[in-house]
Amino acid sequence: MTWQSQSMNRQYYVYIMTNDTNTVTYTVITNDLIRRIYEHKHKLVKGFTAKYNINKLVYYETGESIESCILREKQIKSWSREAKVALITTINPNWRNLSEEWM
Repeated sequence: MTWQSQSMNRQYYVYIMTNDTNTVTYTVITNDLIRRIYEHKHKLVKGFTAKYNINKLVYYETGESIESCILREKQIKSWSREAKVALITTINPNWRNLSEEWM
């Protein structure tokens, strides 16, 4: 299997996280959702998520193409807060921490 065919089989995630009071949203992509959530929760990467205590996964979707996930991330980031809230509540009406099922 070549590097290119391996990357074609990779799964990517567009995800939204928030803080404990649900006042800040953070939208980004990754190819390893569990690792990234762990890094956010333990503040292993300094920056926006550590500064604003972003530690709660409230939404994610999967994709097989990095390009499609980048486009989706940009689309979601361009939305108003109300539109992001509507997206989140379609799968998570109570804004529970979805990562608690894994960690």
